[in-house]
Amino acid sequence: MRRGIWNRICQEFGLWSLAAPPGIIVLFVVMLIRITGGMQSWEWMLLDTMLRLRPVEKLDERVVIVGIDEKDIAWIKQYPIPDEKIAELLTKLETYKPLAIGLDIFKNVPVEPGGEQLAHILRSNSNIIGIEKILPPAETSPPQSLRPEGVGFVDLPNDEDSKNRRYLLYTPNPKNINEDKYSLALRLVTKYLNAKGIELQTGKNDPNTINFRGIELPRITHNFGGYVRVDDGGLSILMNFRNSEQPFNVVSLRDILNGQVDAELLRDRIVLVGNRNLSTGDAIYTSALPGLKLSGQIYGIDYHAHVISQILSTVMDGRPMLHSWGDIGEYTWILIWGFLPITIGRLTQSVWKNILSVSVAGFCLFSCGYIMLWVWGVWIPVTPGLLVLAVNGVGLSAFAFYQHDKFLRSQIHERQNTIQNTFTVIHNGPLQTLAYGLKHLRAKDISYEQLLGQFEKLDREIREIGEFLKLEALTTEESLRLGSGLILELNRPLHDLLYEVYSSTLERKDFENFKTLKVKIRNFDPIDDKYLSMEDKRGVCLFLEEALCNVGKHAQGVKRVEASGVCSLNNYKLSVKDNGSGITSKLENKGTKHSKILAQQLRGEFRRESLSPCGTICELSWKLKREFEF
Repeated sequence: MRRGIWNRICQEFGLWSLAAPPGIIVLFVVMLIRITGGMQSWEWMLLDTMLRLRPVEKLDERVVIVGIDEKDIAWIKQYPIPDEKIAELLTKLETYKPLAIGLDIFKNVPVEPGGEQLAHILRSNSNIIGIEKILPPAETSPPQSLRPEGVGFVDLPNDEDSKNRRYLLYTPNPKNINEDKYSLALRLVTKYLNAKGIELQTGKNDPNTINFRGIELPRITHNFGGYVRVDDGGLSILMNFRNSEQPFNVVSLRDILNGQVDAELLRDRIVLVGNRNLSTGDAIYTSALPGLKLSGQIYGIDYHAHVISQILSTVMDGRPMLHSWGDIGEYTWILIWGFLPITIGRLTQSVWKNILSVSVAGFCLFSCGYIMLWVWGVWIPVTPGLLVLAVNGVGLSAFAFYQHDKFLRSQIHERQNTIQNTFTVIHNGPLQTLAYGLKHLRAKDISYEQLLGQFEKLDREIREIGEFLKLEALTTEESLRLGSGLILELNRPLHDLLYEVYSSTLERKDFENFKTLKVKIRNFDPIDDKYLSMEDKRGVCLFLEEALCNVGKHAQGVKRVEASGVCSLNNYKLSVKDNGSGITSKLENKGTKHSKILAQQLRGEFRRESLSPCGTICELSWKLKREFEF
């Protein structure tokens, strides 16, 4: 029992050691590609797809956008919008008592008229946040009338595919590393939450991030999700867009100035003022939102609104921010999904079952990544798993198909050879005994005892053939049983085997024509065994036996027989000649058909024809393969 289990374990281990290495190599190649960053773009695209497929979310009323559109520009009849109109807009907004106002318009240079009027409003209202650009290129200073705490930067890092998925919350001042700079969104969120009694604090588990009310914002680290060696120089978060065609309330500048806005829409809200027109070129590329009017773009002010809504929803509503596992967790996950198709290939052992199982596994992996992202906000490595599943799944399926087809072909070929060889053995043995007995039975020139002896011989030969076939099926040794009962070991040189076939066949007593032979000539040139397989040697030996048996059966009056194997140049010619009565029938018997099949197998030629003035030649010739072929 224990030995059987141990043998089974050893057999299974041996099977895995042969079948698993290709799949493992693919797995580690995929992991290496990911480690070097070669898979980032694929993971970004899949992240965008899963974000886009999330259920629709309700509108966030805490953020209101005052967008200056083309109709506003046409209404004012001036662009850029003069400072007096911006000042009038901000004054009007203050009457609605919002908690914070973000002015997402660069005001480092006055746009007259109204420059001094706007500067006065910015100085006298502490809940207004202006903007600056601190990172190259094209750094832009903030309005001089604002205090440092009333300014937020709007630099947006983008990925290699020119799409924006990150937001930089704060970073050291490039001109003074001892000073921190805060983004527009973080300034507005801090003002809003401070008004609600929630203070900004340093992270506890991660001191390099921030937290509100004990909720830490997960920052993008050096290797984060699908990102490799990313460094924004400060605290960056991954964008978790609010999935809706209208995520925020949007009003126009003219609506505010004309008093056409409900006061409750703006009271205690964060109000963002900025451009929502194509004239400014302030558009952000993204594929994470469905049904975008700008075809893959959103306005910059909308991007800031999504960040503000994201942080507020996390702190106040429990909506998860996007985060990822560490490197150990991610690559353990990839290893699990990498070994899965190898295991599937071992368990299914079927092409179509393997493909179906791998397809189901791929669907489960995508579903798992989608649910983890949607419900818990975890960005897990789905793309590497899908790639390994596809390559290993399809590769193993193709390999299984090839092996299955190869196995079937080998079985068919082996079965055909077994049938052919069995028929030849029976044809050259028991059938000859039966034919001899029937011939004398019809002629009535044989006694009952002799006839009984022939049938006893027939019975013995059939039983011996059966035992031989059983033994051959159970052993790996290559052997051949002749009609005479002699068993040849095919691992011997071919010329020795041909001598054995010749001698054993001519000694048979059941061929009456052999009794008239006076001259027997034999000569078989040796050849290197590397030119012939065991199956080829079996066929050649059976051909010689069949040719000699035909002499004994059909060559009436034969006095001379010559069997020769001549090797010349690159050819070998095996022939049997006799001086008997010659061919009397044009019908093609089984022996002739088998000889033609053998000639085709050897890529040679077969001929059987009468000789002049009498006799028959049966000849098989083939080219010896060269040791090296170019």
